Amino acid sequence: MKYIRALFSGFLVWLSISISFFILGKIPILKDSFLTQAGIVMLLTIFYAIAVAKFYYRKKSNIKGLKLGILMSGTALLLDTFITVPFVEIPNGRNYQSFFYSPVLWLLVFINIMSVYLYWRNTKNAYK
Repeated sequence: MKYIRALFSGFLVWLSISISFFILGKIPILKDSFLTQAGIVMLLTIFYAIAVAKFYYRKKSNIKGLKLGILMSGTALLLDTFITVPFVEIPNGRNYQSFFYSPVLWLLVFINIMSVYLYWRNTKNAYK
């Protein structure tokens, strides 16, 4: 199993989602509507997760999709703990509790895991 590649995949998903929120926060029509931004990012997360899963599975690997999705999401959550919350959330008046209790965060985690799992399940014969 290629853990470094899986962790890097999680970094790519985290980076893509972070950049998406940053860009959407700068668009005048969307900057005041977190739920609209979150909805757009949730849709984008499906594409990010699939793209990163394709990247991961280019090198043949026997890791199951659910495990890869969990590793990727865990990596992203770890990066949120050490980067997003202290450097983005806290300066904007929020805290760890408000960030990690947000249902949007856990929906994004679920969407990422399920997207990777479904991609793997639908293509697993190609990677045996």
